[in-house]
Formats: sequence, structure tokens, C-alpha cells
Amino acid sequence: MKDFILPDRDFGTPAAKSKQMVTLTIDGFDVTVPEGTSIMRAAAELGISVPKLCATDSMDAFGSCRLCLVEIEGRNGTPASCTTPVAPGLKVHTQTGKLKTLRRGVMELYISDHPLDCLTCAANGDCELQDMAGAVGLRDVRYEAVETHFKPRSNGEANPLFQAKDQSNPYFTYDPAKCIVCSRCVRACEEVQGTFALTIQGRGFDSRVVAGMTGDTFLTSDCVSCGACVQACPTATLQENSVIAIGTPGRSVVTTCAYCGVGCSFKAEMRGDELVRMVPWKDGKANRGHSCVKGRFAYGYAAHKDRILKPMIREAISDPWREVSWDEAMRFAAGRMRAIQAQHGRQSVGVLTSSRCTNEETYLVQKLTRAVFMNNNTDTCARVCHSPTGYGLGQTFGTSAGTQDFDSVEQTDVVMVIGANPTDGHPVFASRLKKRLRQGAKLIVIDPRRIDLVDGPHVKAAHHLALRPGTNVAVVTAIAHVIVTEKLYDEAFIKTRCDWDEFQDYADFIAAPHHAPEAIEALTGVPATEIRAAARLYAAGGNAAIYYGLGVTEHSQGSTTVIGIANLAMLTGNIGRPGVGVNPLRGQNNVQGSCDMGSFPQDLPGYRHVKNDAVRASFEAAWGVTLDNEPGLRIPNMLDAALDGSFKGLYCQGEDILQSDPDTRHVAAGLAAMDCVIVHDLFLNETANYAHVFFPGSTFLEKEGTFTNAERRINRVRKVMAPRNGFADWEVTQMFANACGANWTYTHPSQIMDEIAALTPTFAGVSYDLLDQVGSVQWPCNAKTPLGTPLMHIDGFVRGKGHFINTEYVATDEKTGPRFPLLLTTGRILSQYNVGAQTRRTENVVWHAEDVLEIHPHDAEVRGIKQGDWVRLASRSGETTLRATLTDRVSPGVVYTTFHHPDTQANVITTDYSDWATNCPEYKVTAVQISASNGPSEWQEDYAAQAAKARRILPAAE
Repeated sequence: MKDFILPDRDFGTPAAKSKQMVTLTIDGFDVTVPEGTSIMRAAAELGISVPKLCATDSMDAFGSCRLCLVEIEGRNGTPASCTTPVAPGLKVHTQTGKLKTLRRGVMELYISDHPLDCLTCAANGDCELQDMAGAVGLRDVRYEAVETHFKPRSNGEANPLFQAKDQSNPYFTYDPAKCIVCSRCVRACEEVQGTFALTIQGRGFDSRVVAGMTGDTFLTSDCVSCGACVQACPTATLQENSVIAIGTPGRSVVTTCAYCGVGCSFKAEMRGDELVRMVPWKDGKANRGHSCVKGRFAYGYAAHKDRILKPMIREAISDPWREVSWDEAMRFAAGRMRAIQAQHGRQSVGVLTSSRCTNEETYLVQKLTRAVFMNNNTDTCARVCHSPTGYGLGQTFGTSAGTQDFDSVEQTDVVMVIGANPTDGHPVFASRLKKRLRQGAKLIVIDPRRIDLVDGPHVKAAHHLALRPGTNVAVVTAIAHVIVTEKLYDEAFIKTRCDWDEFQDYADFIAAPHHAPEAIEALTGVPATEIRAAARLYAAGGNAAIYYGLGVTEHSQGSTTVIGIANLAMLTGNIGRPGVGVNPLRGQNNVQGSCDMGSFPQDLPGYRHVKNDAVRASFEAAWGVTLDNEPGLRIPNMLDAALDGSFKGLYCQGEDILQSDPDTRHVAAGLAAMDCVIVHDLFLNETANYAHVFFPGSTFLEKEGTFTNAERRINRVRKVMAPRNGFADWEVTQMFANACGANWTYTHPSQIMDEIAALTPTFAGVSYDLLDQVGSVQWPCNAKTPLGTPLMHIDGFVRGKGHFINTEYVATDEKTGPRFPLLLTTGRILSQYNVGAQTRRTENVVWHAEDVLEIHPHDAEVRGIKQGDWVRLASRSGETTLRATLTDRVSPGVVYTTFHHPDTQANVITTDYSDWATNCPEYKVTAVQISASNGPSEWQEDYAAQAAKARRILPAAE
């Protein structure tokens, strides 16, 4: 197995961004670097390593360790090279006799208060203190501290300097006895993560790192377990428990995280075929060397005991599962699907692609239904989250994806966050956003809930528009009303980049009095003065960028809100340059890619309609089949058709619709009505309760391929271990297709990508060779932009002229009333991911072991509900029970919960209302009532019993 790992040198201090160059001499060698570069980094550019402990290039220089001293001709003293900038003509010496003596003296002092247990230390071979002792030639320690931090007093009395290890965090251990107080962990928490959970307590020799307030541990403090402190630590003070248990890794492979849409690059560090740790890759263009608790630590699900590793079949869903060979599973599944089509017609079966699988695997699944089943019955979870993004941005801009790269946030002056919670859903991007806000950028939050960004200890929003759920369109339209009526729009941009006559019609519409902030104040609950102030800030505050999430799209008017957001960007000219744009925060790791690959029933790969004869012809020539020119069924249509008796077979890869889709009872009934449900996944998920065939899946650690993140970045996924089930997911799909009569002959995912590139204009220049050379690219990547497109719509929109579309507010059909007076909205939490299938099988359950219901204290008081009580949550669709937590994060009249745990099944509550254009479910607005309860509902108990029965597996034959 060939590992892929680029040189990962630490230059000591960050790169300077100045275009002014400076030439100096270091140890007799000339070097030219940007103005503002440190002498330490300039030396590193030459290949000269200056000893260091407190310095690292992921953080600003600090200058505390005094190990990186240099001498400069014509200057007195021995300045720290990390904090001394270059200047023209400097002559620097890094290896004089004086410097060697000083450095050894400094190292002696460090070592005198450090345990010399190197042979048994978890960081042995991976310890910068150990490395630097060797680098400065330390051979003896003349000092012995009277009091140390790591051993008892000679008279046997308690040592007040000694602190016990903090092992509260499930993923890493803090051993203060080994701390050299370099402050790198504290600075990483501040500068990289932006949480400020760590500090230095005490002064001088008494100094030590502490987490939180007095009495706090790493687990009880504000620490979010991102791992930045662990990565920054130069000793074993902060060490991964996996390294303590397994040992230091021996090889590394760069791959891409399989959690959220940020698409972080990681070095998977291995010992043999055992994964020791995931280290964020500093050259990853999406994460720039940072990570969150999920990507950094929550990979244990790959080896969890619940994982199914052998194919299974059963005749009926009431039967127990039976383990079989791959050949028998394929024959059984293909036979059933062929029989269904023979009896009920070719439209009677379909597929669901996965937003967690690779582009190549998703491409094959949609190809399966189009080229083998001969229909367009394909859908994906992207439809239940961001399909309004595809429609809204496609209509206004001409392409259905975000306009910027994540780096763009560093140049924004005003950030508008609508219906998103970046600190929980996209934490690595949130850290970059918080850093920019601390530098002075202004923030507008539009959300029914007070998310962390609204009022944190280090970041505060200039405006929080706490709107009533379901009124997004009214608020966004009112913002546009202010911009138009107060003439804050960018006339030059509109005349150049949009249709001016069309804008005039739009301006007449938007200026109508019923769109004014004062007219909608009672409807939305947002003060008119706040809307006006936010509109003025967005329009006149400099570079303005909009970031939005599922709180925008998962509404009956989700597409309308996306259109309204695009209107705002065009109105103000905030499109086509760094620091601006419209940026959907995609939820899952490859939700963008699943859309790109043609997972929707109306679109072939590249968002080209199946009715387009020329496009269809190109696929027909490549695939050797005649394609259906009529759009197929979406998930809700499949379920409805199943209940009608006309849809009978489903191949579901890496998706758990019974837990993730709305109106759980309806989903269950539709699945139960089918004759053949094939689930292809890692675990027996909730959907598998109704399955007849189970194909075991492979994790991202066990496959080759690509993911496409929220910024359109195509990142390589590289195999770091052999598939535990025997096959990567693309191989399983190919085996099934061939069992159904196809003749696919792919031998590597790179061949699938070559086919994608040949048939999809936006991917035309993409290849594994290119990605291995440059790391990643953002589509469009073709002959015009061979290295990709970080910024979209620079000189013109993809569709030509930007298209203004009127956005009239239409109230959802879901109404509150005497029986259901509250509004339920849903979201995610930092430690858990989507339906929790992965994160629930890791130590992340320490932070979130169950879904809870957030309720305002006033609403709780009138219902007699106290903190931690069981409550019944009921809607017109169903009911469930969960524990209550009282908080003013939600307004009176609004309640909130997550959907990570199947025991709660929050989607039994949600309705079947959906977006008018895309059928994206309206998860965010459900009328509910809350009442006291004694525990799980009858429905939950029945569901648990059915699930237990459905997951029975017969013992393997002797």
C-alpha cells in the first residue's frame, strides 16, 4: 500500500502576507522572504532549523521559551528569532558558541523540572522536548530543583506543586507533571479554536495550564475537545489516549473526514493496519490544520462491535436475518428486483444514494437505476436538506452551489448567518469565522434560537433577528425592502451584471408597503428597528457574506428564501470577489457531491435535465443503453407509490430514511409495503428493520475516492486499511449491478472518476493525478479553469445575467392553535452527527447521551414542567417523549430538539409538508403541545420491540 503524505514541516511562525520582499543573510546564505517574516521562518525556508519549543507555524509568535535565540551583526543581545522580523541586509548567525551555551543552559532548566521517564513516556519518539535536548547537544544537567512538579519531597511530605493527571476527557489525558508552560495549548485554544477554555494559572515556577474555572476538569470546562491543544503540545502533557494505549504511529496517509460538509483533511496515522490517531493536515485547504471533536477523535465506530461485516438476507421482515456469502446475497437481491420489474414494470424499483459515500460510489448508484433498472427513480438525502439551494441558486445565479471558498471569510466585513449554527454543525469553519469576528467583522444572526455566536464571551452579534419559525421569507424580503427603498443597492453592479429592466419590476414589488419591516413585525416577532439596522449594516458595511443552513431550506418556502438571499447579494453587489457571496453550509460530508453526481430524479450528473436530448445522448453512448427521458420518483413519491402497490423495490445505500425523513409512521408504512428493500450500510440501522437484504458497507478509512465539500472542493479519500467487510462500497454496487445483468468492469475508483470527468463539464479536468499533485480543486475544473474555481461569478453569472425573482411570503399550512400552541424546530449538536449512527458508537455520548427538548422557562412553568422532567411532545402527526431542559435560548412559544437518537425518533412528530419547488421537508416548523409524562410513550415502546425483533440474526452455521 502506497501512503500519500506530503512534507509537513513546521516553519515556526506563520507565513507573512506582504508582497514586499526582503533579502537577508543567515549563516552565510542569502534568503529573500516577504516583509514581516520572522527570522526563524526565514531560516527554515533555507533549511536551517533553529531550536524552538514555544513556536509553531499555526499560531502567532510568542517568544517565551528562549531557545530560538540568534545573533545579529551590529545588534546587541541575542533576540528570539520567532519574534524578530527580517530586515534588509541583516546578517544573522544561528550557531555561534555563545548561542550553543545559552541554549544548553535553557534546556537544563527545562529538564531539571521534567520527569526523565522517556523510555516509558507515551511521547517517546514524538516529543519536541526530547528532540530539542538532542538538537542543542544537552548531555548533562547541572541543576536539581529543590521543589519539582513531578516527584514528592525528600522528607515524604505532600508536594503542593504536584497535580494529579486529568483523565476526565474520554479522548486525551492531561499530565501537569510534564508541562513546560510553553503556552502553546492555551494559544491554540485562543487563536485556532477560539474557545478560550485554557489559561495559565499561577506565576513563575508555580505556573501551570488549567482548563476552565477552579475545580473544573477538561470535561466540565468550556473545552470542546477539538484537539488543537493536544496537537500543539510539544511534550506528553496533553496526549491522545489512543497513543498511550497503542504507541506512536509509524506511517501516515492523508485522507478526508467523513462527517460534515467542511471537508477537513487529516493525516490518518497508523501502526500497521491499526489507526492510532487522526491529525488535521496543515495543508488541508478547507481546515488549514484544524479539526473538531468528531473528525479528530470520533472514528471508533469503524471498529465497533455493532458493525455488520457479512451479507445477510431474509424472506420476510418478520424473519430473523441469515448470514450468507456475497454470491448468495447478490443472487437473492438481483432475483427479487428482476422479478418485481417483470411483474410490476420497470418503474417499480429505485435507489437512494448516500451523502456519506464517495462521488464515485454515488455515481454508480444513480447509474444503476438509469442504466440497469432503466428508470430515473433516484433520490438522496440532499433533497431533504439542501435541494432548495440547488433550485434557488440555480434560478438566480445559474449554478446550484456556494460562491466562495472558506478562506474568503478572512476578508469579510459583515457576516449574515441565517438558519445555521456553525459552532455545532460546522465547527472548523466556525472557528475561522469567530477569528474574523474578533478582528472586527460585524455579525448578523437570523435564527429563532439564540445560538452560541449571538452572545458568547468573545464573540457577539451586532443584531439577532429572533424570528418566529416559518417567517424567513418575510424577514429576508423586509431586508430587501429597506435596501431598495433607502437606495442602498449597488446600481452599477445591477446595471452591469443583472437585467436592469427586470430589477425595476423587482424594485416595484419589493418596495410595496406590506413588505416593510413595520408591516411584518407582528408576524415575525422581529422589531422593525432591528431589521432596518441589520439591512443597513449588510448593505453598507463593506464586504458582506451570507452563510445559511437547514434553517433556511427545510421550510415550505425554502426555495423562496434561498432566492431572497440571492436577491440580497445581487442588490448590494456582494458577489464575485473575496469576502462576499452566498454560502450554503452543507450538512454531510458529501452532500454537495451527491447532488453533483446526478442523484435527483430529474438530473443527470452535472445538474443537466434528463429531457435534454443532447446530454442524454452522451450518457447513452458511454453506457450503451437507451435512457428514460422522464424524471423519476422522489423519496416521498416512492413511499406513496409503495402504499399504492406500484413501487416494490428499493436499494438504499448509506441512508437511514426511517430516522432522517419526516413523518416516521408514513416512512415505515411505505417500507413495509415493499417486496424487496436492500440496505447497504455499516450498521443495522432503523431502515434495516424493514429490509430483506443487507449489504455490509465500508468506512471512509477503507476506500479510495473523492468527497466534495460545501465550497465545491473535491478532496481525495485514501484507503488507510483494508475493508473489514471485504469490499469497498463501489465494488458492492458493481457486483449487484452485474448480478442484475450489467457488465461493469471498473477495477479502481479512478476509472469511475475518469468517466465522470468525460461526461460532466464541471468535472472535466478532474483526475486522481491532478488531486494528488495539488491536494484539491473546486469545481468547475475544466480547460478554462484547470486548477478549479475558488470564487464563482467573478465576471458574470453562470446563467449570464443575474436573475431577480419576487419573493412573496406565503404562510405554511402548518398552524398553531389551541391543541398545538407551540412551534417545534430542530437542529444539531456539536458532539453528534446526523442520525447518530457513527457518533453514538463513540465516546461522544459523554456529551450528548440523549435528545432533549429545549423549552423556555415561561412555557415550562405554565405546564408544570421542571428541569430534567419527562415530557410528552405531540403534534398532528404523532407523539414521543424526551427529557426537558429549561433555557432562554428559545423564545416563548418555541421549542427545540435534535434528532441524533432513534430512541426519541423526533421525526415521528414532523409533518409531511414540504418545499413547494423541491419537496424538501418542513422540519423546522411543526405545531406541537408539551405536557408532563412518566417516560417513554406507547409508540416508543412498540417501536423498540419491533426493532429488537427485526434485528435478530441467526447463529452462523457450524
